[in-house]
Amino acid sequence: MSRIEAVFKNGKAFIPFITAGDPNLETTEKLVLCMAEAGADLIELGVPFSDPVAEGAVIQRASQRALQAGATTDKIFDTVRRIRQKTDIPMALMTYINPVFVYGPDKFMESCRDCGVDAVIVPDLPFEEKGELLPACRRHGVTLISLVAPTSDARIAGIAREAEGFVYVVSSLGVTGVRSEIVTDLRQLIALVKAEKDIPCAVGFGISTPEQARDIARVADGVIVGSAIVKLVEEYGEGAAEPVGAYVRGMKRAVSGE
Repeated sequence: MSRIEAVFKNGKAFIPFITAGDPNLETTEKLVLCMAEAGADLIELGVPFSDPVAEGAVIQRASQRALQAGATTDKIFDTVRRIRQKTDIPMALMTYINPVFVYGPDKFMESCRDCGVDAVIVPDLPFEEKGELLPACRRHGVTLISLVAPTSDARIAGIAREAEGFVYVVSSLGVTGVRSEIVTDLRQLIALVKAEKDIPCAVGFGISTPEQARDIARVADGVIVGSAIVKLVEEYGEGAAEPVGAYVRGMKRAVSGE
């Protein structure tokens, strides 16, 4: 069993996201270790990019801070390598297609494998074009995570049939960011996926409070939170490990139904 498959074997998963290199890579390393200790089941690391089309203002600012601090793809791989010496928590890179192409898809996935990245999530890679990355992922044992959104409609069945690891269910239209309420019929969206394939579904975009997390965990296999955590990093900077750890502990309890 891969680390990604193991994520959902022990109940509902809590999946936090941070932008790698925000405010610097040393802090990223501390944050991953503290989130792992606080009960995170899988950690998403965002690769900072100058044009993150799926992101709201909070994560856009984090990308800018990381790039200004000198974060590069190679330095992020080095950071993951260091993290891997201290924890075996599953890790996924969230990136855009452009940085992968600039780096070279085969070289990118080989570097993922070599440093201990388990999966990649590429929000601007259309399902119909996943053949651009899938062969390289398969060659190097990296899981390419599929996304479905409220607008996926007739494509959901095809996406679900070919999905691996878990399906990232986008809860709402628009970019990432905290929302006061989630209005998408997630139960129906997840049912459409599971009608095609028995695969875990984790919901992201807009979730920030324990109450939201608890509600979503009733219908999903996992809950993904990004902007609310990135906001804490923005507020506390290099001292963010403690408040982020406390937040993750609370969210994991909520997802677990405690």
